[in-house]
Amino acid sequence: MYRIIWSPWRYEYIKTFTSGKEHRECILCVLPRKDDEESLIIYRGKYTYVVLNAYPYNSGHLMIVPYRHVKDLNSLSNEELMELMNNLKYSINVLRRALKPDGFNIGINLGRVAGAGIEDHIHIHVVPRWCGDSNFMPVIAGIKSLPIALRETYNLLKKHWFIDEDSSGEEALDH
Repeated sequence: MYRIIWSPWRYEYIKTFTSGKEHRECILCVLPRKDDEESLIIYRGKYTYVVLNAYPYNSGHLMIVPYRHVKDLNSLSNEELMELMNNLKYSINVLRRALKPDGFNIGINLGRVAGAGIEDHIHIHVVPRWCGDSNFMPVIAGIKSLPIALRETYNLLKKHWFIDEDSSGEEALDH
């Protein structure tokens, strides 16, 4: 039997990018021009940034995003790709340390049919998962309960981002 992550609350967000024919500036290009706390940016690198998803599937849902507006992996430079992957690795370590999930969903949705809400700006989703985190509430009531408030999650992850050791005791990346 399949277990489905279903998030009806995200539909209002996705509609803002698909309704009408007016051109809207890419939200992933706009976010880095704002204050970190306002935009929920956890970390800024040279080529990429890590941001808490404002419409999360679960508490701690992060996105790793290149600053440059590109549609797919082939358009990234080697430096951008390397930083993207290093930040993915570091994000997992931070989430393990801060939230102690049982697992992760990690994904890149290339194209609308693959599930991309923002299809023209590539980004990696890192979704922490816990045993029993998908239940009847989203299906029956269209409600997803997040055990930690978005701002509280931001503060917790920001605090853990700059700790010198990852969860295995090894030296962390230079963040």
